[in-house]
Amino acid sequence: MRAIFLIISIFLISGCSDVDESSASAPIAAQTENYEWKMVTTWPKNYPGLGLGAENFAKKVEAMSAGRLKIKVFGAGQLVPAFEVFDAVSQGTAEMGHGAAYYWTGKSKAAAFFTAIPFGLNAQEMSSWIHHGGGLELWRELYDEFNLIPFSAGNTGVQMTGWFNKEIKSIEDIKGLRMRTPGLGGDVITRAGGIAVTISGGELYTAMQTGVIDALEWVGPYNDLAFGFHQIAKYYYYPGWSEPGPALELIINKDAYQTLPDDLKAIIESAARAVNQDVLDEYTARNNEALVTLVEEHGVELKKLPDDVVKELRRISDEIIQEIAEDSEIAGRIASSIKAFQKQAAAYHAISEEAYYEARSQ
Repeated sequence: MRAIFLIISIFLISGCSDVDESSASAPIAAQTENYEWKMVTTWPKNYPGLGLGAENFAKKVEAMSAGRLKIKVFGAGQLVPAFEVFDAVSQGTAEMGHGAAYYWTGKSKAAAFFTAIPFGLNAQEMSSWIHHGGGLELWRELYDEFNLIPFSAGNTGVQMTGWFNKEIKSIEDIKGLRMRTPGLGGDVITRAGGIAVTISGGELYTAMQTGVIDALEWVGPYNDLAFGFHQIAKYYYYPGWSEPGPALELIINKDAYQTLPDDLKAIIESAARAVNQDVLDEYTARNNEALVTLVEEHGVELKKLPDDVVKELRRISDEIIQEIAEDSEIAGRIASSIKAFQKQAAAYHAISEEAYYEARSQ
């Protein structure tokens, strides 16, 4: 009996060994292949928050993949200009890009919906809509014709109205104002009588200093202090009606993505989700201390937009959003999805987040 058992065991072990070797050969080969990719960004190299989010993503991917996927990050202008990131990744000049979807409204008006809608979703709501409310599926459908796969990869939280050298006392003060503000916020400023200008971050200081623009909106105290805008503008206005929860995006060339094995695809997704939260955490931690520095050390005048100005900007915003929703079938579906999600989130936040803030302030 022992001899028979030994013979059977040897046979089974030998048979299993043959099956394991043949079936494992393909995934083992895939897992040993190395990739070296390029990422182009719309941000200055190593810029706090925005630029470092891209750098941290690359580091996480390299660490989690044990060096099998290495990503070299290029700041705006190093490989391609800031506003050519979309085309560079779409065409395969670089495998990846990091920026904001509202820079690409020339490709599709609906792209702006995936950064920020004036008076729309905040950061918490935006991330929830993208990942659990159908937003990501719509985003990928929109970008599919451009050979791109998008991921959410950061959020700054509610931004500021921006920097001005004159007080805004009524909607009349917007007329004729040349203001750097992108996306739907820029469309609103234009319809209100201003002139919206899109300029990359690295050019803003000089543009404001030399009078090319009269006002600017960039991000918030953390980044604005780093750029030194307090040296060239007097008034700092809030609330950030135009960008209440602006999402940053990671875009990947679809052909390049499909060459990756499943485990590297999973690593990219996990790293993007991690950076998406980490960037928001960084802004939440840094914005207030930067604001204190701006006001107390540099004498910046922090001012709130008059209520009647905000009301008129919201009326114009609603008008523009409706027009974009009617521009195409997919734009209509995206706008409807966001509207429905915001209605649900607002109903709950009225008795959760907002109620808590009120209770905390008493």
